[in-house]
Amino acid sequence: MKIQERTGAGAGRSAAPAQPSVGDRLPTPPRERKPALAALAVLLILVGALGATMLVLQAGDRIEVVMVKNQVQAGDSLKDSDVTSVMVAKDDSIHYVEWAQLDAIKTYKAKSTIYPGTLAVGEMFAKKASLPAGKASVGLALKEGHYPSDIKAGDVVSAYRVGTTGGSGSNNSGGNSGAGGTSSAGGALVDGARVNTVAEDDDATVSTGNLSLTLLVDQADAPALASAAAAGEVAIVHVPGN
Repeated sequence: MKIQERTGAGAGRSAAPAQPSVGDRLPTPPRERKPALAALAVLLILVGALGATMLVLQAGDRIEVVMVKNQVQAGDSLKDSDVTSVMVAKDDSIHYVEWAQLDAIKTYKAKSTIYPGTLAVGEMFAKKASLPAGKASVGLALKEGHYPSDIKAGDVVSAYRVGTTGGSGSNNSGGNSGAGGTSSAGGALVDGARVNTVAEDDDATVSTGNLSLTLLVDQADAPALASAAAAGEVAIVHVPGN
């Protein structure tokens, strides 16, 4: 009797439809892999990251330095009005004058003329003023009317010897001027000299109409110019080249 029941139960189960198993599904084709494209994508990502890093490093490695905006003559010191600050990439091979060093560098003298737009470097300055080889600096005290009203440092000028035309003027100026003549000399004492310094506007000599300045001249021209300057017989004129 028990045997018949088991047989009947088995028959009932066989009548139900069989469910397909997972293993019976059709296989899908494997995806095609492209290792070259993957490597290229990784390389591009690395290059982009490296470029961004370099830009950040360069932007952060900059220093504030001194740039000359007004011409500075040889032997002169920098003034606040002569300079401005700019940012540049740091380079240990270039001895930039950093903005924080401005007060210190103002105690030094320019070795040669520094033109506007020049970045200041340490090699341009010395503790003591030094003249270019073969040059001399001659100081002049000029009377009103013996110089252009707009004369300034850096101008190119010629210096002429002038004197009085009257006999009394010859006597007052002494024998030295008599030997050189009391009227205007024919040729220039100095041609193409450069004005090195001019008295500041607040100088007392300016209010009287007189002007003090120094000229940078050839050493060979210095004695004659100094002699005429001592006699008060020098006039300055602008010449081409300014």
